[in-house]
Amino acid sequence: MAGHPLSIIKAPPLEEEEGLGALTLGGWLREVCHQYGDREALVLHEGGERISWSYADLWDRANEVARALHSVDIGKGERVGVLFTNRPEFLSTVFGTALAGGVACAISTFSTQAELEYLLELSGCSVLLMEKQVLKKDFTEMLAEIEPAIASAAPGAFNSAKLPFLRHIAAIGGGAGMVEDWDAFLARAEGVDQALVDATAATVAPADPGSVFFSSGSTAKPKGIINSHRGMALQLWRYSKFLASSDDARAWSANGFFWSGSFVQAFGGALTPGGALVLQKTFDPAEALEVMEREKATMAIAWPHQWPQLKAAGNWDKVDLSSLKYVDPKYPICDHPTVNATWQEPSCTYGATETFTVSTTFPSGTPEDEIAGSFGKPQPGGFVKIVDPLSGAVVPLGERGEIAVKGPTLMLGYVGVPLFDTLDDEGYLRSGDGGYVDAEGRLFWEGRLNDIIKTGGANVSPLEIDATIRKCPGVKICQTVGIPHDTLGELVVTAIVPHTGEDLSEDGVRAFAKETLASYKVPRRVLFFTEDEVELTGSNKIKTSDLRALVGKRLDEEQS
Repeated sequence: MAGHPLSIIKAPPLEEEEGLGALTLGGWLREVCHQYGDREALVLHEGGERISWSYADLWDRANEVARALHSVDIGKGERVGVLFTNRPEFLSTVFGTALAGGVACAISTFSTQAELEYLLELSGCSVLLMEKQVLKKDFTEMLAEIEPAIASAAPGAFNSAKLPFLRHIAAIGGGAGMVEDWDAFLARAEGVDQALVDATAATVAPADPGSVFFSSGSTAKPKGIINSHRGMALQLWRYSKFLASSDDARAWSANGFFWSGSFVQAFGGALTPGGALVLQKTFDPAEALEVMEREKATMAIAWPHQWPQLKAAGNWDKVDLSSLKYVDPKYPICDHPTVNATWQEPSCTYGATETFTVSTTFPSGTPEDEIAGSFGKPQPGGFVKIVDPLSGAVVPLGERGEIAVKGPTLMLGYVGVPLFDTLDDEGYLRSGDGGYVDAEGRLFWEGRLNDIIKTGGANVSPLEIDATIRKCPGVKICQTVGIPHDTLGELVVTAIVPHTGEDLSEDGVRAFAKETLASYKVPRRVLFFTEDEVELTGSNKIKTSDLRALVGKRLDEEQS
């Protein structure tokens, strides 16, 4: 193909990017908090109380957590588990960890006991800071099941071969055994000089690890993705530009900040320009509408399947949502008679947790003829190439292949996996996604080349689901696929071939899966087939394309 242009696009150098500040998490927090001072940074309604923090409060609370972490001897680079819903302490803990020189590990509150155990073992957290009770889950009880000594050891006197790095746990909602009450943990800060935190924060470099976020990948278990301070801070500075948001941004969200997209869109989109977060700990549609009205939210951050739930809420016709500005007219919330928004969401965006979200995008307000159905252009310092999925060779311009990316927000690696084994010989991360690029430098994403399911804004590994459901008595063969869905993106469907004579039910299989899997991973539908209805490969699997067609046909038949 000599003489033909290749499918490689690159952005202008990072050095030319405007609007950036400090490139560490602590540095970003310091700059926005000192700039906006007494402005409201966040609000949460809990137990009949309106909890409000200014930017100055957020700075003070983050430093308080940092001092408390110093009191339990956190060292630079040590990992701190963060297990909270969307509440103020999520922010003070993540940024307090950064100021103390630690690495925040964001753990999903959807985690089952088995998942929590795996994430604690994988991350090697030295300290776990958490919310004791989330809906019906008691994480203190879960921890005692994982390691019984947690229920009996005194705070600071815990040793476990099962969790060899874990030394300290503190929880909002009360402590027991080695789990210290949150207020008692914060009281430890009183004995630590702020100068120690300042000196520690000054040693943190943009290249240092800033966080570990977890994401389902091509294996049956979640991967721990190590992001640098630079990568995270860049996206925090950039996101208000992506959203074209200003200091009037009051962003409602109940989407867990333990997911990178929720984290950076809310914090970068609202706090970087001096706006505020309107927090909801867990999603409840009626409560969400009430909070949006009461707090005059101007921005609403939701997953696709949540918009119809908001519209279906009992108080939909009773609330005034006229304050909403940063909502796209294509979403059902704009059907509300009080909403008159013309803002355009930058939905032409491509990214992943491995690049701390956005790799390519066009900002809000970009003309449709410039977007042209694409997923944007690389951000400053970034590169995208399209390669042959088998050989890895770059394909000619315009040809389809696998998307590969690199740039200043690229992860430092997966926990426990050498970076050399993850990147190609030019330092690109191959995504497993298919697409092409054009002569204008735009990326066109066309879907995944592997089988990861994107449902309700979350990535779900079918291998993880299958590994669980295979343990269900009576299951001979099971395989999970994603089927296109109007609001979820993809519907998680598991197909099962039972053992001869076994009488399995859909509800029974889903109940079995719920014992181990987080709710969003549990298949929405379970369908049963005989071996005569499926064509198995030599490894006792069904070709994914064939299975999707079979499942789609069955679902269509049910609706007809």
